[in-house]
Amino acid sequence: MENNNEIISDLKGLVSIVNDGKEGYESASESTDNVELKAIFLKYAAERKAYELELKAHLASHGGESDNSEGGILGAIHRTWIDIKEALSSKEDEAILGAIETGETAAVEKYDAILKDPKTHADHLDLLNKQRDGIQNALTEIKSLKATAN
Repeated sequence: MENNNEIISDLKGLVSIVNDGKEGYESASESTDNVELKAIFLKYAAERKAYELELKAHLASHGGESDNSEGGILGAIHRTWIDIKEALSSKEDEAILGAIETGETAAVEKYDAILKDPKTHADHLDLLNKQRDGIQNALTEIKSLKATAN
């Protein structure tokens, strides 16, 4: 039973993280005048919404639930997305991209920490790896966009 509680806790944490990301990307899309960036941010916001639904399905299969459709307060990760909101107020694309980079780095680190215990998450390991790789791909694109914004 303790193992199931750990699974539920981990999945709830990831739901909060992907919702923090979704909110960050939505805010970023509203804060830039760059049409290309706006489209990229909306693409990743939609991706995070899909991740949320996938995680909630696995959460339910373990007897857990999450009514979280918004980001959670998870210490550093939450503060990271608050930094994004502050960067957005500047309306400078480079600052927005830098804040998103920080948020996505924190999200990848959270996935990595959970994936260090593959036996606990064996029944949804493929899902977690797929989502982690998706976030890493987004991070790579954001870093590239930031480098060209300089």
